[in-house]
Amino acid sequence: MLHFELVTPERLVRSDEVYMVTVPGADGDFAVLEGHAPFMSTIRDGDVLVQKTQGGAPETIAIRGGFAEVNARGLTVLAEHTG
Repeated sequence: MLHFELVTPERLVRSDEVYMVTVPGADGDFAVLEGHAPFMSTIRDGDVLVQKTQGGAPETIAIRGGFAEVNARGLTVLAEHTG
């Protein structure tokens, strides 16, 4: 499982173990699974898609701006705003 955190300047929005997260990167959408290579990306306004299980229906979380970081601990999305 992938550890996923969604954070805004105001609060921790989500911290969960999930199967896959698709992020609206500045250069296009990218999907992150457990074991993904480390990297950082700016993100554009759009929807983060969170799949709790393989083949499961994704949950959609609208975000505006920010950064995404993938490291050995998982994926952290630092969004300017959600909703």
